[in-house]
Amino acid sequence: MSAMVQVVLMAWNALMRNKVQTLLAMLGVMVGVGALVTSMALGKGAQEAIKDQLLAAGANMIIINSGNYQVERAGAGGSPADHASIIKPLSPRLRTAQWLPNPISNHSGIKLYRTHFEDDPMAEHDHPIASERLGDAMAGLGAAATLSLDDARAIREQLDGIEFVASGVHENARVAIAKTPEKQWFTRLHGTESQLPVIRSGWVFPYGRFLTQSQVRSAEQVMVLGKVVADRLFGENVNPVGEVLTLWNQEFTVVGVVASRSWASQPAAGDDQFDAVYIPVTTVHSLLNLSKLNTITVTTASAGETTIIAKQIEDLLRVRHGITEQMPDDFMVRTQSAQLLGKGLAPDVARIVAGNLESIEALTIEQLAASLQRANRTMLALLAGVAAVSLLVGGIGVMNLLLLSVTQRTREVGLRMAMGARSRDIASQFVIEAIVLSVVGGLVGITVGALISESLEQLFAWSTDVSLLSMVIAIVVAALLGTVASVYPAHRAAQLNPIGALNHE
Repeated sequence: MSAMVQVVLMAWNALMRNKVQTLLAMLGVMVGVGALVTSMALGKGAQEAIKDQLLAAGANMIIINSGNYQVERAGAGGSPADHASIIKPLSPRLRTAQWLPNPISNHSGIKLYRTHFEDDPMAEHDHPIASERLGDAMAGLGAAATLSLDDARAIREQLDGIEFVASGVHENARVAIAKTPEKQWFTRLHGTESQLPVIRSGWVFPYGRFLTQSQVRSAEQVMVLGKVVADRLFGENVNPVGEVLTLWNQEFTVVGVVASRSWASQPAAGDDQFDAVYIPVTTVHSLLNLSKLNTITVTTASAGETTIIAKQIEDLLRVRHGITEQMPDDFMVRTQSAQLLGKGLAPDVARIVAGNLESIEALTIEQLAASLQRANRTMLALLAGVAAVSLLVGGIGVMNLLLLSVTQRTREVGLRMAMGARSRDIASQFVIEAIVLSVVGGLVGITVGALISESLEQLFAWSTDVSLLSMVIAIVVAALLGTVASVYPAHRAAQLNPIGALNHE
């Protein structure tokens, strides 16, 4: 048995001579450490809850759409096709632009037209190889696309603060059960990547899983069904994993079903997330003989940096697409907060919002996040104050016990000194006793704090997180508490006169 173990056992035996006083002192330490663990668990849980709420609201989401709006001033005259020639000298990329026959909006003398390009994956183009394989599947495609997988890769690799990136090609599609083709459903198709579920918070998978990186890389013909699609084709509470569906005259194997985590917002027909099917974006490119994207969805590591990173993405894409200052963008970068702010606004107000969008986003997201964090820090400071007072009371209890122990064991101390014990040996004995008492009380306090945190989470639905770091900090604090509380009693014992101590009654 090592010398340290012997010393600890001796300290414990000495403490057990006064069981009641020892238990009371240990109780004080336990309460203080338990309060410390609980306050740290509540503080970290609140931080995670704030982060989750901001992310669930899409505060850290950036959506990059292909194409852009071109502006025609009132009174310019001519048709939209005539105005397409105005921008030919500015951008070679726009020389093949096709214009919709009608303006998208016409208010306050401004007409907006959307352009799309010849390599648009969802426009009506002649792709003989894809047409031969897919028959009429290519008919009716229609949104502009100017982005590429290389753009998504560049955003992921070249910019700091990016958490996840998912490419997207989107279109309406009709899917049917291969064995019973009469069972079919017209829904939304999303060609995407494996990271989409971590971007779209609130998703659960009652059956199977989402697309894997390997399946996306290999352009496999696999499919994830939204819950609405799964219920319509196979019935409710039926596991369709392993079933084969047809899309564009091709067979796809179902690998999972995605549903909403929230019972309060169950999906219905027409829902863009759950009345939808998901296949690898590379499979869309392979089958349709395409190379472009409709969207790139990005999430940032911090909600407060979303606006800044959105500007960095815009600058990066302008460089990659060869767009100079005189050229209009062939893409649109929008944060999720911008889309929410724009909903339901009158046209005049919408123009004001659009002109001041960057400052509004910063105000809405960064200040909201900062306010929530400040409130959390205030609450954490109050809880830490309560824990500090509890620890102070516990330390006073330890000091009181040691002072009582010095008085009761004066003859023992004198005898040890008479047998050759040095002052530092006497002092270390009481210091070790205090540390043992505090550490044991701290271990019990950690257990109590963890149980209280779990109870608060279960009873009041508060977010708590008892981490290993908080436990280590609690033990260290308990040991320091015992050391500080033992300084005066240990010094008093070490300064006793051996002869006077032996004669003490």
